[in-house]
Amino acid sequence: MVDFCGIALEHPIVNGSGTFDALAARRAFGDAFLEAFPFSAFVSKTITLAPRTGNPPPRLWEAQAGLINSIGLPNRGLRGYLEHDLPLLAELPVPLITNVMGSTAAEVSALVEALDERDEIAAIELNVSCPNVATGLDIGADPVSLAALVRAVRPLTSKVLIVKLTPNTADVAAVALAAESEGADAVSLINTLRATALTASGGTWLGGVTGGLSGPAIRTVALAQVAAVARRARVPIVGMGGVSSGRHARDLLAAGSTLVAVGTESFRDPAAGTRISRELKSLQIAGSGSTTMNESEAQVEVDMNSAD
Repeated sequence: MVDFCGIALEHPIVNGSGTFDALAARRAFGDAFLEAFPFSAFVSKTITLAPRTGNPPPRLWEAQAGLINSIGLPNRGLRGYLEHDLPLLAELPVPLITNVMGSTAAEVSALVEALDERDEIAAIELNVSCPNVATGLDIGADPVSLAALVRAVRPLTSKVLIVKLTPNTADVAAVALAAESEGADAVSLINTLRATALTASGGTWLGGVTGGLSGPAIRTVALAQVAAVARRARVPIVGMGGVSSGRHARDLLAAGSTLVAVGTESFRDPAAGTRISRELKSLQIAGSGSTTMNESEAQVEVDMNSAD
């Protein structure tokens, strides 16, 4: 068991926000999916106050050793999330972390206040780092702006408050300290690195012009930034960036993380969370083999691995 800010988790592997659609997976694999749920907590995709349609296509570019996405945070908005998504997400067998983002402190405050009233939610994650929304990047890159935001929303909730940091800043540890000083319970990093892709004629490929690079290409950056934050901050860290194996997860834990989030690898392998958790446990327990799964878990993992 892992104690994360008072939330008991079965193991340290969670999902990165927006990288795993639990509701679609349940529709595809049925209730047996709940018995083989791949993560110890579920982090929702980013929720904004008003609905968003996202960026125009194309939205994805397969880069060398990675993926650039310019999705643009499409979501139902706060009201749609509370009415349609939250009741279904509350049926998941793990604690729920809801990720939110706003372009102003007032918007974020409204989101946090509304979510604080819902017992189904164990923690709130502030997305201040998405490279697809300029205001988020600005707040997350500046310690003063971030401190002001956390100061405004911290009194509005008694839930665990996580701040998801941007890697696109000169001193990520300084930003982490700013969030910690104003009452953040934990930080998560790294989010995607700002990137773009060009067509053969030299034009921009992505409909949103720029996007975020994720996957194996950013793993060493994640290790460096997690270690830098761990050296200076005292709050727990959710480390992520290019994790595709138990060994990668172990490296982030060694760098100072309490939890490890899996993102891009879940696109390739929907059961990656289960596999990585099992690999990590086998690395951590000397002399023990991989943990065994019951028949239901094994069948769902086979089904998920064979899904296109």
